Amino acid sequence: MTTTVYARVESPLGELLLVGEIGADGPDAAGAAGVRLRSLSMPGQKGGAVVQEGWRQAPEAFAEVARQLEAYFAGHSTRFDVPLAEGAGTEFQRRVWAALESIPYGSTVSYGEVAARVGASGAGVRAVGTAIGRNPLLVVRPCHRVIGADGALRGYAGGLERKKLLLAIEDGAG
Repeated sequence: MTTTVYARVESPLGELLLVGEIGADGPDAAGAAGVRLRSLSMPGQKGGAVVQEGWRQAPEAFAEVARQLEAYFAGHSTRFDVPLAEGAGTEFQRRVWAALESIPYGSTVSYGEVAARVGASGAGVRAVGTAIGRNPLLVVRPCHRVIGADGALRGYAGGLERKKLLLAIEDGAG
């Protein structure tokens, strides 16, 4: 049995909603607070999480996630090391999301490159774009690093201005 917990943290992108799961047996491989991050959403995000009845507000459970986010936004950290909830998404979406996690900090790749990495070239690029758009862990799973083949910023559930800001932070100009 798991309990769903949430917290809100301030960021340069606006107030972020963190949602996680705590197992019935408490802290374990999920970290000191025992929370596994399930979602990171921002205001106005397409498909973002919304607090549900029965969820428990628990900012203390997300202290380490909040610390890592603060370091990232300040330009002091290039990666996240937080336990993630398992089971979200389809098998294809999980393959695409794993490909996102392999994109180095400060780099960008095209949707076509991601499609090639997951064996979905050609017509599969659209499916890859859809899977990226359903990424429940914005910022932590860096879908903002995927751009159009022509170098243009395309699609971001949090809005293109936020995508531009994240890329600027990673370029040292944030």
